[in-house]
Amino acid sequence: MGRESVEFDVVIVGGGPAGLSAAIRLKRQAQADGREISVCLIEKAAEIGGHTLSGAIVDPRALDELLPDWREQDSPLKLAVSEEAFFWLSERGSIQIPHRLLPACFRQAGTYLVSLGDLCRWLAQQAETLGVEIFPGFAATEILLGDTVDGERVVNGVITGDFGRLRDGSPGPDFQPGMALRGKYTLFAEGCRAYLGKRLIEQYRLDEGAAPQTYGLGIKEVWDVRPENHAPGRVLHTCGWPLKPDTYGGGFLYHQQDRRVAVGFVVGLGYANPYLSPFEEFQRFKTHPRIRACLHGGRRIAYGANSVASGGLQAMPRLVFPGGALVGDAAGFLNAARGKGVHGAMLSGMLAADACFAALRAGRAGDELSAYPQAFCRSWLHDELWATRNFKPWLTKAGLYFGSALFAAEQKLFASNVPWTLRVNEPDHAALRPAAAFSPIAYSLADGVLTFDRPSSVFLANLRYEKDQPVHLHLKDERLPVSVNLAKYDAPEQRYCPAGVYRVLHEGPERTPRLQIDAQNCLHCRTCDIKDPLQNIKWTPPQGGDGPAYTSL
Repeated sequence: MGRESVEFDVVIVGGGPAGLSAAIRLKRQAQADGREISVCLIEKAAEIGGHTLSGAIVDPRALDELLPDWREQDSPLKLAVSEEAFFWLSERGSIQIPHRLLPACFRQAGTYLVSLGDLCRWLAQQAETLGVEIFPGFAATEILLGDTVDGERVVNGVITGDFGRLRDGSPGPDFQPGMALRGKYTLFAEGCRAYLGKRLIEQYRLDEGAAPQTYGLGIKEVWDVRPENHAPGRVLHTCGWPLKPDTYGGGFLYHQQDRRVAVGFVVGLGYANPYLSPFEEFQRFKTHPRIRACLHGGRRIAYGANSVASGGLQAMPRLVFPGGALVGDAAGFLNAARGKGVHGAMLSGMLAADACFAALRAGRAGDELSAYPQAFCRSWLHDELWATRNFKPWLTKAGLYFGSALFAAEQKLFASNVPWTLRVNEPDHAALRPAAAFSPIAYSLADGVLTFDRPSSVFLANLRYEKDQPVHLHLKDERLPVSVNLAKYDAPEQRYCPAGVYRVLHEGPERTPRLQIDAQNCLHCRTCDIKDPLQNIKWTPPQGGDGPAYTSL
């Protein structure tokens, strides 16, 4: 069966805020100029928003530029943040940080509470109205490379994944080969630790001179709470307990509409202790009196997890290569100090779209869109990321207490105008230390009311996988999980995965250990791809449409 090939002016990979903003901007630019350009957007989830997870507090600054009349439309941004508090937690108590002492980047004035999935679904409607061709359920698995120009191959588009392959990789009775989607330019908006984005960074050496990217794992639940515990528009952020001062992380509690509360916890993946479990730390976080009081008597209705790129400006790769560009979290536009990435992702997509449109208008194709990084360097987003560039390095180098004080001094005393730029020099996976240096952490058993186990949590992610398809999580060397990870680190993949994908089984009369991979539990957070100490685990997209089906996250 031959492979179908379709040509467009621009191909966009990823239906998150960056990709959708790029698509809308392209079409609006063409409309204003009286031109017709073809834009195709593919998304690996079965529907737009199905794999999308974020806090999410949204700064509308980029949306104001993309769709200035969004407030007059029926957008999902309806609930403005009306009350905010930041707490430093101990195990049993808390100290509220006075608002006047908080750096401006920690404040939430003018922001909105929203489900990012709902926002993306609404943006997709705007894009389709403009004529963007959106194809959910198609995962891009290969990069189409064309001629060599100045020593570099030109990106000509992508190939989507095959449907109907059997577990051994052979074509099944319903086999359909993936399509070749060709574009004069291709924008990669796949999100954090992107599959193709990672390959592009390696192939074009886009990270030369950059600091290693660092990541956080965000775990989130949505609860339906009692009316007396609900205050729409209230947001709460925390640092401190249950994490130790040498581990980056913090929690949040967002009061949304309709008696719903989003509760979540982010753990920086640069931690050293292989016994640490981000999932269990999140469960402990919910037992704090300040969090428990809000959730008491409520009902958990959704669960999910995702990784975030938190390295900041110093860790961003070069954004362009012949024929395409990285946008959104694929390039690391998240502002870790603010805990916000949606506005940055949207603006990056818009700036890349502007460069694409100018090139198409000039009759160009396949060159480097140098106007995109140039526009970024002149933008308010660059100014914002520059002002907070030392946030993650200070916390990594100096710990929670001293690092927070030094960052606050930069922001409050010097208005972020300091002559130094700090770097994190060690990737997250290299930070893990041998288990012999630590004692196991005694986590409490789930009570099924406030705290939960992984299986019941994963159930709420509405996972769907075709059972006979090839496993999408690969070991480069099948010996290493036992010979190194188990022997040296006590199999940390059993703990850092928030979905229980990895288990060590002991089989036979000699109790021989073996790593079991339950890929049908995968939430697509890519933590394993990031944190495995030998970088032996490779996450690849499963068959298009498979994975979680988030509805309210």
